[in-house]
Amino acid sequence: MCLFCKIAAKQIPARILFEDADLLAFHDVNPVAPTHLLVIPKQHLTSLNDGQAEHAQMLGKLLLAASRAAALAGVAETGYRVVVNTGASAGQSVFHLHVHVLGGRSLAWPPG
Repeated sequence: MCLFCKIAAKQIPARILFEDADLLAFHDVNPVAPTHLLVIPKQHLTSLNDGQAEHAQMLGKLLLAASRAAALAGVAETGYRVVVNTGASAGQSVFHLHVHVLGGRSLAWPPG
């Protein structure tokens, strides 16, 4: 079981923002911005590359949950960034699909 599967199963503690039957939103333990949240599907997918047509509803819920997380964290009005790293070369370090929600300060462009 991967790290995020263990968090979803409550085998590892996390500072949970919200959850439902399909998704979990929690605070990143190594934040890179004042607000740094992670939103994960409870179903294990290694990365966005594993998404198939049957995952379309869950992938849509993932983005809507990122928006909800930003609102609950108080950064929706000032702006936030949603990031999905896919693969090690893109910076993915936990191989369970997840969305980063970053905000609380000005974010430079381009990233990386």
